Amino acid sequence: MLITPKILPELIQAIITDIEANAEVVTELDRILGDGDHVINLQRGLNAVAAKVADLSELEWSTAWQQIGMLLMSTMGGASGSLFGTFFLALSKVNNNNTVTQAAFAQAFMQAVTKVKQRGKAEAGEKTMLDVLIPVAEHLQHNSQANISLTNTLIQVITVAETGVESTREMLATKGRASYLGERSLGRLDAGAKTSQLIINTIATTLQAHIT
Repeated sequence: MLITPKILPELIQAIITDIEANAEVVTELDRILGDGDHVINLQRGLNAVAAKVADLSELEWSTAWQQIGMLLMSTMGGASGSLFGTFFLALSKVNNNNTVTQAAFAQAFMQAVTKVKQRGKAEAGEKTMLDVLIPVAEHLQHNSQANISLTNTLIQVITVAETGVESTREMLATKGRASYLGERSLGRLDAGAKTSQLIINTIATTLQAHIT
């Protein structure tokens, strides 16, 4: 199945709905470990994308991802706006038109995660969104090389993302405001990892529905 940007309106609305449903829980996580504004900033960025999504759905994937990245970077603000924006701008470098193969997307996703690592000066194990993004990127690449079907990959990616966010519970925060809490950061999930997991889960679930 080749997935085109025509699916973007459905994807964006599903993500907005899921983030709203989990807003209170994630905001509480961020209030304790961060500035408490992660969800508000993310919702601002998502609403900016939603306002343009009809036009975005008419573009090629690379151009759509580029414009999404620019919108997120200019409307979200803060570190998360820079990181999410960087991710989509890097994703836009994929050399495809209005359809993207599983292999091409896996490669582009890995490159995008690498750019986020560079921008955030972070690695896995530091209680950030990368503790979700890195294992998902590695899994996508592995399944692409092993010719695992898209259906099975989407099912597995949901589990990988959930495992990734849960792993942040017992990590010491070393980045951002949370790093000042020391051992008090233990026992809680990272808010950025949680919203990354929610977004990945929503996208994978939505795509599964189309495939089946």
